[in-house]
Amino acid sequence: MEYIRVTRENLEKEHICCAISNNKDVQVSSKKAWLEGRFDEGLVFLKSAERGKCFIEYIPAEKAWVPVEAEGYIYIDCLWVSGSFKGHGYSSDLLSECIKDSREKGKKGLCILAAGKKRPFLADPKFLKYKGFSVCDEADNGIQLWYLPFEEGAQRPRFKECARHPHTEEKGYVLYYTSQCPFNGKYVPILEETARENGIPFKAIHLESREEARSAPTPVTTYALFRDGEYVTNEQMNDKKFLKLVRG
Repeated sequence: MEYIRVTRENLEKEHICCAISNNKDVQVSSKKAWLEGRFDEGLVFLKSAERGKCFIEYIPAEKAWVPVEAEGYIYIDCLWVSGSFKGHGYSSDLLSECIKDSREKGKKGLCILAAGKKRPFLADPKFLKYKGFSVCDEADNGIQLWYLPFEEGAQRPRFKECARHPHTEEKGYVLYYTSQCPFNGKYVPILEETARENGIPFKAIHLESREEARSAPTPVTTYALFRDGEYVTNEQMNDKKFLKLVRG
């Protein structure tokens, strides 16, 4: 497999694996705009040369858009291999490149979000365990912070207090999201319109800065849906899934 590192210089011409379309598509344009603002902060986006969902995205934890305390670590935003790319060792290839790069940069280790059982859009805990990761913190909603230290005795990453007990004070449905996930560019407006048409109390809060994301009441900031103050899911939804959830 040939891999390509997406940079500011080739961002315009390269496809991004999590949203394969032309640059005029709102999912692609929103994601690329978000990426462009992160490259100077040390973000790395490494993907397959072939078109398909096979990539890793990571950044120094101090610059990550998640409420974690992990000084000196690299935070993996996403490691995604799907479809025909599964079963060929590409996840291991991408992770190995991340480890190599992080060691060369003198980092303490890696950290990433997952859960005790596989959840949509989160890392597979079985794969993480196989690769030597372990849980270093857990929020009340079962979202876990996993880490892979490069040296014994390295300080363990942890969630900030705001994310440890996910909760909001607002009634109805409240969605926290960022433009890190390209799907939000398309589906959040659809949910807003669906809620309006069906008289469903719904509020979407777009986290537009790292500071806002690091202060969010949820460990998952790409997409976190609450209902009457309680955390519901991090799974992106279309209108049908949302209505099914609302109607029980």
